[in-house]
Amino acid sequence: MRVGIVILPEHRWWAAEPLWRMAEEYGFAHAWTYDHLGWRSLVDKAWYDAVPTLTAAATVTSTIRLGTLVASPNFRHPVHFARELTALDDIADGRITLGVGAGGTGFDASVLGQPELTPPERSDRFAEFIELLDHVLRFDVTDYDGTYYSAVQARRAPGCVQLPRIPFVVAANGTRSMQLAAQYGQGWVTTGRGGDDLESWWRAVAELSLRFTDICHQQGRDPAKVHRYLQVDAAPEFSLSSVEHFRDVVGRADELGFTDVITHWPRADSPYAGKESTVEEIATEVLPEL
Repeated sequence: MRVGIVILPEHRWWAAEPLWRMAEEYGFAHAWTYDHLGWRSLVDKAWYDAVPTLTAAATVTSTIRLGTLVASPNFRHPVHFARELTALDDIADGRITLGVGAGGTGFDASVLGQPELTPPERSDRFAEFIELLDHVLRFDVTDYDGTYYSAVQARRAPGCVQLPRIPFVVAANGTRSMQLAAQYGQGWVTTGRGGDDLESWWRAVAELSLRFTDICHQQGRDPAKVHRYLQVDAAPEFSLSSVEHFRDVVGRADELGFTDVITHWPRADSPYAGKESTVEEIATEVLPEL
């Protein structure tokens, strides 16, 4: 079991830099940041872009993997994004993982003035986004003519440090996106589904895990070769509410076949309100056991 942590891109760099350094020093396997133009209750608060944040994080760390949780097609084009990812992977010396999802329906989906997409349209766009991004990162020259994206002689050079490209961790709770995760992903990440209480959330996570296994078999993919990430703070209770609760969360995720769990650096208030001292305690008491 590997443990990762999300550091929201909300701090000026003088305040954010120590958090990224500590994530590595504490022994987390991977560290992530959100890829939004504005997010939920924090939409009117300070917020910074994911790509330069990860670039800066790469320069002050040396071993921890870094990534987006998750990159959004709402405001990104695969051709330009491929250039950013190629540069990121070079600066990080092959430590970048791309978490990628279909794009939500909140602020990011409306701030650019684009028309609202139906759920099937968002699925179709996501399929195009990940197909084109995969191709541009793996092949020297790409031409593509889709409904949502196009490319004319898009170049790959010099390509990623990681070959054939950086690993994709595909966010998926529904059947269509799970199929994309099985097809393109080196990993699958889920937030679970609903759940007004902790037990019902865990039951939904178990059902999704079984469903993903079935879809991997249908796609001709060995499910054991796809890393499984669980975003544990989508649950009704913050995973870092206590060391004991976090240890229980990790154990339950392991029982369900997940290879990785992802928590969040505690904040002073909601969301993810908690104590930074809990992170240190977990680094001392839990991470070494894993």
